[in-house]
Amino acid sequence: MVGGGQLARMTHQAAIALGIPFRVMVASPTDSAALVSPDTTTGDPHSAADLAAFATTCDVMTFDHELVDLDALDTIESAGAAVARPPATALRFATDKAHQRRAFAAAGLPLPHHRIVDDAPGAAAAGTDLGWPVVVKTARGGYDGRGVWILDDQAALDALLAQMGDPCPTLVLEERISLERELAVVIARSPDGATVSYPVVETVQADGICRETIVPARIEPHVASEAVEVATAAAEVVGAVGIIAVELFWDGRRVTVNEVATRPHNSGHWTIEGAVTSQFANHLRAVAGLPLGATAAVAPAVVMANILGHADGRDPLDHLHTALGVPGAAVHLYGKGPRPGRKLGHVTVLADTVADARSRARAGVAALGDPVPDRP
Repeated sequence: MVGGGQLARMTHQAAIALGIPFRVMVASPTDSAALVSPDTTTGDPHSAADLAAFATTCDVMTFDHELVDLDALDTIESAGAAVARPPATALRFATDKAHQRRAFAAAGLPLPHHRIVDDAPGAAAAGTDLGWPVVVKTARGGYDGRGVWILDDQAALDALLAQMGDPCPTLVLEERISLERELAVVIARSPDGATVSYPVVETVQADGICRETIVPARIEPHVASEAVEVATAAAEVVGAVGIIAVELFWDGRRVTVNEVATRPHNSGHWTIEGAVTSQFANHLRAVAGLPLGATAAVAPAVVMANILGHADGRDPLDHLHTALGVPGAAVHLYGKGPRPGRKLGHVTVLADTVADARSRARAGVAALGDPVPDRP
């Protein structure tokens, strides 16, 4: 796996149970996965030479993030040095929002009304056409709320463009949807195209960062069916092997695609305790060409809440006793140094009701980091 963050760390845990030899390319010996994985290589995922050298030590390469040199990965695949799952063609969907929007639109997938622009006049025209407020996204490089702005008028857009400088980067401007729910569907896809999908989850965001995942999503069955149908179609267009997470909007009338990730995803962390097969085990099964596992939830309700660094700089380890005192709280810490706002871990609780699971997950998080904001 290229990338040494918490996704690689949790994938390594799944690899232990399956007996799969698992090597990680990390940027630093202090990376989350490097702290627990005995077989690591230090390298830069943007370096063609480092990727090529790493490929010679692997049968299959997979990724805990999409920020890799895609041209170098294409060369590695063409030379047959290693199999990349997902391939560079699939990773591009997660690294380039403009490419993603164009491909999904061509496939007829439901999308927010949007425009792709490369200059300030185009952005101004798009804002007027879509109607204010608009959502502005950089085509490349944004995540966890970064690279995304909600702008109320032309003056705000002009100020943003001035801040970005010249030349203007490629931008995606979208209508601002009045949301009832933000949803996600995690799908595992095999090399032969076989797929299994996990239950539709509801994600609760604050400042562009997922704070909670609620299973099952609080939507009607027909909406859940529509979400799975749209997500499965998106996964086919992407053509990834492994886990594909499809983030969706529900505005009360239709389901639309927000973004996709071609790797294990925050919206699937609940599956470690909450599903028959975790997303990390199914990712490994898929990239290794093994049969996919069952995806059903094992409790009536599951809630995962992210631990973000507290403003007081507290170390979660100093408060682990309190968090583990919350009945049923499964705590996952990623081995990261505490810093306000940093994603340090998560807490998962299984219960008979969403309200109960949510209350206990929030209690665990409050002991370890920044409390989850009160959201309905």
